[in-house]
Amino acid sequence: MKKIIWPSAVNGTISAPASKSAAQRAIAIASLCDGESVLCNTGSSDDVLAATRVCRSLGAEIHHIDQSEFSRESKFKKTAQPASSRPVAGLRIRGGIQKPSELLHCGESGLCLRMFSGIAAALDFPVRLTGSNSLLKRPVSVIIEGLRALGVECLSADGRLPLTIKGPVKAQQTALDASGTSQLLTGILIAAPLLKQDLHLRVKHLASKPYIDLTLGIMKQFGVKVEHDDYLQFAIRSGQRYSPAEYLVEGDWSGAAFMLVAGAIAGKVAVQNLDGESFQADKAILDALKQAGASLEWHQNKTVVVGKQPLTSFVFDATDCPDLFPPLAVLAANCEGESRITGTERLHSKESDRAATLVDIFTKLGINIRVENNIMYIIGGQITPAGVHAHGDHRIAMAAAIAALNAGGPVHITGADAVNKSYPGFFDDLELVKDC
Repeated sequence: MKKIIWPSAVNGTISAPASKSAAQRAIAIASLCDGESVLCNTGSSDDVLAATRVCRSLGAEIHHIDQSEFSRESKFKKTAQPASSRPVAGLRIRGGIQKPSELLHCGESGLCLRMFSGIAAALDFPVRLTGSNSLLKRPVSVIIEGLRALGVECLSADGRLPLTIKGPVKAQQTALDASGTSQLLTGILIAAPLLKQDLHLRVKHLASKPYIDLTLGIMKQFGVKVEHDDYLQFAIRSGQRYSPAEYLVEGDWSGAAFMLVAGAIAGKVAVQNLDGESFQADKAILDALKQAGASLEWHQNKTVVVGKQPLTSFVFDATDCPDLFPPLAVLAANCEGESRITGTERLHSKESDRAATLVDIFTKLGINIRVENNIMYIIGGQITPAGVHAHGDHRIAMAAAIAALNAGGPVHITGADAVNKSYPGFFDDLELVKDC
């Protein structure tokens, strides 16, 4: 799909899309429960659909529901309709795990692959996982090394998918290197209560600690506790059982970051359905916006309003929140001076080599950008009209669209449908706030 985005001011209110990170974790955990859970506001992104498909293959009964089907006493009855008019919908999940008769297909979701690899390690039957498009190109060596340390058999096709995992975990204690990703650790933590023995993990170089907090928080809401010593050691007692629950998926800070940056560079945008107490790492976009000089207001700790002000360069460490690089690049391109964003080493195995892709599209848009020694340097300037390619990367497509708001002419985005991976309503929401 090709989109043409014309320069425009913005002024409006939208609701943040559902957090696919929270939704995928909740879907996995609800599928491990003995009983029925109700998840509200799960969204319909490709990644959420992938997690739903995997859990169905593993034996869970999953049905889509709308707001009218929530129980009368449910807290979800009070859930407001979003400003974008997307229906508040969810899933009814009856848990159950059995040996799958087919490959578990993770689509293009890296979280889905790594999380369910960890969960598969706790099962006593072999599981095969695969994916599509960019996921087939990503190395799975981190998964293999991590699970083999737990005594789990892993086989792959030359370090790529498909991946065969045969559990259960044999080691009671081991070390896990989480410098590349915390997502495998998430899967192991979720699955650990299913084991016949306690599990003690020593974790080295943990990346994205906030996302482990997100995992632990959702596990707790379903009745399982994990003890840890400053994220260096984790202890999970066996014999714990997940209890069915009603769970409200919070808004996604990753997707909202683009709209907040739109407000900072082109007018004013209010984004509803954001939790000020969220564990999501990408909430750190607020720190970058403040540092750059944007106007920022909180309303009842659920709505963020960002307005345009003169913007100056900023210095930001995105090591723990690498998904912020694309919106941060847009922000930096509209700042006076040179901004520096650290953490580019976390970008090479995303849907695209995101560091190289950002350099490619922003260079085409007339911005001086380079990467050296794990740092991205961006000098603000006039964004020029151009044709860019999303490279199959949802966040690249969104970055190009927001950058186009301040361009000197239209920006043509090829492959714009990549946004369906995380934010299917992105272009609809962008039209809602454009002040044409």
